[in-house]
Amino acid sequence: MRIATWNVNSITARLPRLLAWLESSGTDVLCIQETKCTLEQFPAEALREAGYESAVNATGRWNGVAVISRVGLTDVVTGLPGGPEYDGVQEPRAVSATCGGARVWSVYVPNGREVAHEHYAYKLRWLEALREAVAADAAGTLPFAVLGDYNIAPTDEDVWDPAVFEGATHVTPAEREALAALRGTGLSDVVPRPLKYDRPYSYWDYRQLAFPKNRGMRIDLVYGNASFAAAVKDSYVDREERKGKGASDHAPVVVDLDV
Repeated sequence: MRIATWNVNSITARLPRLLAWLESSGTDVLCIQETKCTLEQFPAEALREAGYESAVNATGRWNGVAVISRVGLTDVVTGLPGGPEYDGVQEPRAVSATCGGARVWSVYVPNGREVAHEHYAYKLRWLEALREAVAADAAGTLPFAVLGDYNIAPTDEDVWDPAVFEGATHVTPAEREALAALRGTGLSDVVPRPLKYDRPYSYWDYRQLAFPKNRGMRIDLVYGNASFAAAVKDSYVDREERKGKGASDHAPVVVDLDV
């Protein structure tokens, strides 16, 4: 089974590329982030015609996540149980489902903005709620993974130049400690191989020629439990999908499982 995660940065803008990529890549289950649409605007019918069922958590212009599957889609949970609110609402940042013998979460972790900003404190609270919500599945025997845009680079090797990010979000000790706590539930980092260069970056800013200069970050992560990790046969960043006109600023991270 081929499972992937991809921050599409607007599913409406990226739909033709998404449909073409699903067909060419042979992906069975895709966790999508940053749909940037309402539930009514989500292209469920176009995906259904391509053979995919959809579980969606989307409420408006920003954020939004989905799991799409062509190998079954059951036991859907929309939202982050016990998750914190921001500006009085729980943002659409999590959805989970069981697909073809594995359970997956699609998550879009808050950005954090700046270390002194309330959004950063919200990010840490959100990650704590995620840890609590996934603990039982992480310790279970069913292959299970939390996939998505974590907006955190786990180590200094996961950013193109650590000095550039000094004092900024995405690399702070508190964020990395939150990731370590999440792994402490029984999850491990399924690190993909790069298709080019020596680091499997998954995000490159649109500005300052970051992509051709390979000034990237590895912030799209796959955290799987022991059963999931044991089933992994290959994992890679599909860097080719970051190329060309109309690309997202993130590339898909693909995992092949023997389940």
